[in-house]
Amino acid sequence: MDMRNIGNIKLTSRDTMTKELLFSVTAADCRWDYFNASGAGGQNVNKNQCGVRCTNKASSAVGQSSDTKSQSQNKKLAFRRMAESDTFKKWHRIETARRMGTLVDIDQKVDEAMQSENLRVEIKQDGKWTKETDGQI
Repeated sequence: MDMRNIGNIKLTSRDTMTKELLFSVTAADCRWDYFNASGAGGQNVNKNQCGVRCTNKASSAVGQSSDTKSQSQNKKLAFRRMAESDTFKKWHRIETARRMGTLVDIDQKVDEAMQSENLRVEIKQDGKWTKETDGQI
């Protein structure tokens, strides 16, 4: 089977004027594990390794399928499930921001917001939230 036909995720920036390919994730970017499946399919699923697990190397996102008797169909399903997982989506957002150069901006804004002068600590005392004063904790 040609691994390029399993799946390809193209990630583009949403610039108002043009779309630019930032990066793509293909089957070659994944580790593939095969296992004996159980369930419908009779002896075929017991003898053949038609269950498939797809792990994206960069994000550690995992997709798995043993839905069909066909290993090639399960590969496609596993790749899709990996790409639709929360782990992959989180990695995708961070990687897209990094490649667009906005991740540094985000990190700087978080660092600025987390400065002690920008934080207010409150404690619950007698059922009410009150501003913390030195020595209360």
